[in-house]
Amino acid sequence: MPTLLELVSDNGALSEDDVAHLSALISEWGMLADFSFADLLLYVPVATASGTNWLTASQVRAATGQTLYQSDLVGEYADDTDRPFIAAAAQSGQVQKGTITLPYLTDPVNMTAIPVLREGRVIAVLTREVSTVSGRRPGQLERTYLSIFDDFATMTATGLFPFTGRVADSSVAPRVGDGVIVLDGSARVRYASPNAVSALHRIGVRANAVGQSLAELGFAHDAARASFERREPVVEELDQDHDVTLMVRSIPILKRGARAINVIGGVVLMRDVSELRRRDRLILTKDATIKEIHHRVKNNLQTISSLLRLQGRRLSSEEAKDAIADSVRRIRTIALVHETLSREPGEDVAFVEIVRPLIQLSQESLQSNDRPVRFEVRGDGGRLPATIATPLSVVILELLQNVVDHAFGDQRRDGVVRVFLARDAQDDALHIRVIDNGAGVAAEFDIARATGLGLSIVRTLVTTELGGTISMRRAGERDLQEAGFDDGHPHMGTVVDLRIPTD
Repeated sequence: MPTLLELVSDNGALSEDDVAHLSALISEWGMLADFSFADLLLYVPVATASGTNWLTASQVRAATGQTLYQSDLVGEYADDTDRPFIAAAAQSGQVQKGTITLPYLTDPVNMTAIPVLREGRVIAVLTREVSTVSGRRPGQLERTYLSIFDDFATMTATGLFPFTGRVADSSVAPRVGDGVIVLDGSARVRYASPNAVSALHRIGVRANAVGQSLAELGFAHDAARASFERREPVVEELDQDHDVTLMVRSIPILKRGARAINVIGGVVLMRDVSELRRRDRLILTKDATIKEIHHRVKNNLQTISSLLRLQGRRLSSEEAKDAIADSVRRIRTIALVHETLSREPGEDVAFVEIVRPLIQLSQESLQSNDRPVRFEVRGDGGRLPATIATPLSVVILELLQNVVDHAFGDQRRDGVVRVFLARDAQDDALHIRVIDNGAGVAAEFDIARATGLGLSIVRTLVTTELGGTISMRRAGERDLQEAGFDDGHPHMGTVVDLRIPTD
């Protein structure tokens, strides 16, 4: 479905500020539709060869009533029955009411056309459309809600709605069906819906609220006072006790006077969010527990690493010492992942925050004075779950160790290894390239037939545990140039490409 901006982009009559004003109206009009028990349509003017036509830019259905339109009308033009009321509202700047006919309904439809005013200009027309046939007479709730809608319609036609400036986010606010309290100009309760009464009972307010101020009820007084003073909506959460949390949104009803804008009343929408906040607290507790577990696992792995180092010092076989050292590096790599997870929020980790210390670990433990190698990381791999980050970290460590052991055996003084991270949104995969300017593998090298322990670990982790692919080949001139080895000196090198699915 096209957006409002897309629909009006070719229409020079509306500026960016006009579109922003209409977008603010659309963000609020779910509430208007619920108060009106009807479909709402937003029409914008479009210049045509035959004159001004009216394009349906947006549409909303009420959660409190039946819809007249089963299909989506966005992008369609007003028909001949709608157009006169819309044009009259735009020309006069006044709310227009009348009846229209729809081809698939036998009974007429009531239409209210409301001009949308901004800085003295009508930039669009909002229509309320509802069937004239009603199954019952409207009760107090229906009459009150329709009166509130009329107030907002008047505010829209006089440029007072939607609100401008610092406005609370309506996307998280309560809806009309959650509970409504209607206030007069002195913030006294004029009406409370049944759902609002039930919410008040849950927080211990059992007295008849009508005629009392919110301060006397001990409920939402600060939010209502702030909204009246600032002449804009205010959203607030109220923890009435340990078990009940209410979210309230106080909205002032304004009227433009001869000299000033006056507050003539207000609406307080309320919703019981106790269960949501209880779940939030459980999530926070779970998150803290998981972080503590990762911290303890990291400590245990470090203890194991220290014990292995102590054991290695007692060995006389150089081969055994090397095997112990390799095991210590692998354990430290896994501990590094758990350390990062113990600090990160949630169960995912920013992979580059693991790779950077992993590079530093490799810098400290893999190279020596006779084989100086510089390690670099470029790019950002995004966030990964621990189930991917842990084995992938071991893979990168093994690849770096393989480079140090085999690529720079000639004691060259300018060894560089670069790790490139890139996230591909199209195939939802992480692409990693490890490239060096070392000796390079043989032209006939095939990693699938490699027998060394390190490459065997890499191959098994990538293809089996991570479900990815790996290739290892001699670097070409273009590979080296793309990796930044363009210092004018001839280079050889090796390229390792990894593709790891992340979905």
